[in-house]
This record gives sequence, C-alpha cells and structure tokens, in this order.
Amino acid sequence: MIDPNLLDILVCPVSKAPLIFDDKSAELKCKASGLAYPVRDGIPVMLEDQARTLSDEELKTL
Repeated sequence: MIDPNLLDILVCPVSKAPLIFDDKSAELKCKASGLAYPVRDGIPVMLEDQARTLSDEELKTL
C-alpha cells in the first residue's frame, strides 16, 4: 500500500502526469506515458529503466 499523501505528490518522471496505484500488481501506473513503475516493499521505484510498458488493454482500463 502507498501512503495517500505520498501518492498526492508523486508524478511520472517521464510525463510529469499523476500516477494511479494498482494494488493488485503493486505498481504506479501513468496513462500519459504508458509506463508502470514497481513498488517494492512499499517503496516506489521511480526509475524509467525499471518501468514496464503498459499494454493497450491496460491503458484502456486506466
């Protein structure tokens, strides 16, 4: 789980757009950049080279 206050200030490092936390995959997802950043042990890993590209199907559900 991500602290809601932290989620309010975090943005995608690529697009600077807000992030959406996905509890099922433990990722922070950005619709604007199409990237998902992992959350490991409650710590967001906000590095572009650690992010994965979201599929078209995943982007539709955001």
